[in-house]
Amino acid sequence: MSADTPDKSDNKGRPTPSRKDAQAKRVVNSMAPAANKEERKKQKELQRQHRGSARAAYMRGEESALPARDRGPVRKFVRNYVDSRRSLAEYLLPLLFVVLMVSRITALQSIAVLLMYIVFLGAMAEGVILSRKLKKEVKTRFPEASTKGIGAYGWSRSTQLRRLRAPAPQVKPGDKTN
Repeated sequence: MSADTPDKSDNKGRPTPSRKDAQAKRVVNSMAPAANKEERKKQKELQRQHRGSARAAYMRGEESALPARDRGPVRKFVRNYVDSRRSLAEYLLPLLFVVLMVSRITALQSIAVLLMYIVFLGAMAEGVILSRKLKKEVKTRFPEASTKGIGAYGWSRSTQLRRLRAPAPQVKPGDKTN
């Protein structure tokens, strides 16, 4: 037998299987829709478990589970830098809620609106300062990395309440960033 002719010994000496037998022998793709109620239930449970484990890996900050915008050593540094400090922007949403409630009282309405503007402008100024600091730190620690979008990424993370940040903070407030 030459090397260029395929080996047909698999097909010799046995009858061609019936369509029913061939289809029963096929491996079912896990992405294919389930045929009956039990399979659908099992498939749903597997998907739920997969989503849960993927979410847990994302919250732990595992590189493979992160979306593209959060990947890389530069973004990890920015997350740790922001998470290691407290900021006014972190409390912006709860403070605005309190101001909204206080503004319902007629006597305190003008004070509440003034307080809202002060907090908002303070958070914006803090965001600009944070953005500049982050870009400076990234340039010194990662000279080959681009600083495009770093400031906005850091500021947007700083505006979220600490316990609602995703991926979850890896450092405590006051810790030094590496």
